Amino acid sequence: MVSTKGKAPKLVLMDAGFLAPLIVEFAYSLEALAHSGLTIRGYTDSARHFAAWVCEVGLQLDGLGKGAVDGFARHHCRCAGGRRWNRVSAKYARRAGRFVTFLAECGVVPPPPAPAEIVHPQILDYQRWLSVHRGLSDRSVSRQGRMVKRLLPALGGDPRVYSATTIRAVFRAEAQRCSPSHIRTMTSALRGYLRFLAASGLCRPGLDQAVPPVLQWRLSALPRYLPTADVERLIATCALSNPLDLRDRAALLLLARLGLRAGDVCGLRLDDFDWSAGAVRVCGKSRRSVRLPLPQDVGDAVLAYIKDGRPMVVEDRLFLRSKAPYRPFTTSSSISYIVDRALRRAGVEDPPSKGASLLRHSAATTMLRAGATLEAVGAILRHRSLDMTAHYAKVDVTMLETIAQPWPGEA
Repeated sequence: MVSTKGKAPKLVLMDAGFLAPLIVEFAYSLEALAHSGLTIRGYTDSARHFAAWVCEVGLQLDGLGKGAVDGFARHHCRCAGGRRWNRVSAKYARRAGRFVTFLAECGVVPPPPAPAEIVHPQILDYQRWLSVHRGLSDRSVSRQGRMVKRLLPALGGDPRVYSATTIRAVFRAEAQRCSPSHIRTMTSALRGYLRFLAASGLCRPGLDQAVPPVLQWRLSALPRYLPTADVERLIATCALSNPLDLRDRAALLLLARLGLRAGDVCGLRLDDFDWSAGAVRVCGKSRRSVRLPLPQDVGDAVLAYIKDGRPMVVEDRLFLRSKAPYRPFTTSSSISYIVDRALRRAGVEDPPSKGASLLRHSAATTMLRAGATLEAVGAILRHRSLDMTAHYAKVDVTMLETIAQPWPGEA
């Protein structure tokens, strides 16, 4: 008998059983997403532990779903390897869930069932109409559908019996429970829904006029903008030595020079840039695609990001996350966060706002003060109405002084 006194206990590795080859494929997929070796080991260790537990309790492939991950998280662990856990940590269980998601993506296990949501057929038709005929984004279509769905129980399912009295009563009752900004969005959604029903012959025409207007002064506030010197300070905070700053600098210049919206920047793709012509294609609201001239400093910043800062992954979207997995931004708020972070780095105290629209307003104000016409500014900002562009004329004090009438009496 060989004495083991004074020797370290032999490490007993977990047996992943029939899932062992799939764990190897899982590791390869994480490596392709540019995860670090430490992160890959953390995921594969959790996956191997989960696989050993699956073999122990006798689960089959068709039983590996969210319920299996929940059971793994709750199990009183006495598995091989010396673990003595009363409960698996939430982070550890999420890593095992990532492995199950990988198995579903590969078609090895059934995909998780979609959450059951009963949506009225008319709302589905309305959403399709918004997408096809109005050109709204998927996010806006989803929001409009939620708004109408909230009102539908009070309105009733038969549009043929809708009346102006019913619509006003339902809307006023909803206004008592919501904020003014929510009600303004609700107004747009309900009017659009009633116009869709009338165009489809499902209700009487003109009922959209029964929706009470929300009292507000259109374009009453001054545009929120930064002086040109502060905008340049924001851009100068981005160094040219690391990938994160290269990405942020390119995004800030697109916002500041071309007046793009956060959603425009978020949705840019590599093939939107025509380098030979010095132009960029932007697909904005209502999915209208336009070509804008690409200033030299903007083009240089985008090229620097693509060459030295952008991860080498198979993805056609321009801007990607700075940490693995390198995926595109899911919402435009990520672009606004870049602006917010630059404001804090530049030490801009008490900015009028902290989102991407701040640089859009600043670009329009700067162009107008430099002598650009309202038509030219409106073309760059892609305004449908010149009234929207005229909003920025209120901050051009020099121009307003030339048309201001003298005060008729003494102060």
